[in-house]
Amino acid sequence: MMIPKYVFFTKGVGRAKKELQSFEEALRDAGISTLNIVQVSSIFPPNCIEISREEGLKMLKPGQIVYSVLARHCSSEINRLISASIGVAKPKDEKHYGYLSEHHSFGQDEQTASDFAEDLAATMLASSLGIPFDPDEDYDKRRKIFLMSDKIVETKSHTSTAVVEKDEEFTTVLSAAVFVL
Repeated sequence: MMIPKYVFFTKGVGRAKKELQSFEEALRDAGISTLNIVQVSSIFPPNCIEISREEGLKMLKPGQIVYSVLARHCSSEINRLISASIGVAKPKDEKHYGYLSEHHSFGQDEQTASDFAEDLAATMLASSLGIPFDPDEDYDKRRKIFLMSDKIVETKSHTSTAVVEKDEEFTTVLSAAVFVL
């Protein structure tokens, strides 16, 4: 079975005259441009251990196929604020799966995008664990309920933001959860 043993988080920003080149620059900034990335959906695998970006990159070789939950956003509109965020929600029981969420937006600062992505992941995990909550309540209130349930051990996010600085230049932001088998 292909269940990842490790995960690391990374993020990057790229700027270039062409959209694809700005994406490549963002991948370079994130340290993952030499990998063949296959995007997957949002499950944080059971018993998966979070490691540092440095540890994870040491375990990978150029050209290697890796699986990743990837959030990315791009714009060439000058002064446009863009963000890409990965939300994380881990269950207390490491044998149970958790959730990762991808979020990208215009006009959200780092904190707002981070909170949104974290909320998405935490809400998905809470609903799968049967934790009762009001989805219309403020996330800060729901976060307390989630953590007090003693079923969720950690929620967080990894976010990249940037402002498009030059006319006729693309800016790409990305955030990724990279799995190591």
